[in-house]
Amino acid sequence: MTDSPPVSVVLVHGGFVDGSGWEGVYGLLRTKGFRVAIVQNPTLTLQGDVDAARRVIDAQPGQVLLVGHSYGGVVITEAGRNPKVAGLGYIAAFAPDAGESVDSLIKNPPPGAPVPPILAPQDGFLFLDRDKFAESFAADIDANKAEFMADSQVPWGVDALAGTVSEPAWRTKPSWYLVATDDRMIPPPAQRMMAQRAGSITVESEGSHSVFMSHPEKVAELIEQASRELAKTVGKATEPAL
Repeated sequence: MTDSPPVSVVLVHGGFVDGSGWEGVYGLLRTKGFRVAIVQNPTLTLQGDVDAARRVIDAQPGQVLLVGHSYGGVVITEAGRNPKVAGLGYIAAFAPDAGESVDSLIKNPPPGAPVPPILAPQDGFLFLDRDKFAESFAADIDANKAEFMADSQVPWGVDALAGTVSEPAWRTKPSWYLVATDDRMIPPPAQRMMAQRAGSITVESEGSHSVFMSHPEKVAELIEQASRELAKTVGKATEPAL
């Protein structure tokens, strides 16, 4: 393609994984001319991850669609107040309100809801039980790949889990939300509640918590939809694809 969409896409990963999980979505978007950048969260503190996202956002040539998976939704909810961010995309993600954190959102799950197999903290970091990782996080991922993910977990800082949002960006910016209907980390009813509260345009897709890896075409489709809508308001001429 000679032209790229007027909005760059910045992808933010969640806990226990890194940005490489976005490879499928990245490839689909790049073939359609999107500028795509991926944030690698330190996942030590929420502020540190917001700062990491800000650096990537500021490096983009124009307006940004900021997309987060899981805990990445908390990051984009805070980092999305950056004036370069035109809109937000939540992929099976937390979309907290002011004063909320992952820690507060996962407390007191309703009866019968799946409970993520998070182990007790080790030196201030969290891991998922590797033997339950596939079932809870990646049930529709190839078994060998899911095993690799379980054995290559990124330690998730307790401080990041407890980091609270000051003022959610979704209050002032448009948002889109993809609900993963087979998610066993963030129950689908909780996803729907957060999407409705944020006023997000919502779609649903079959898929586990790793829907961004198992169904990258669904995620890319939502991002394309959001980009088209944002293009109507950004009013920025297209530029040569990088």
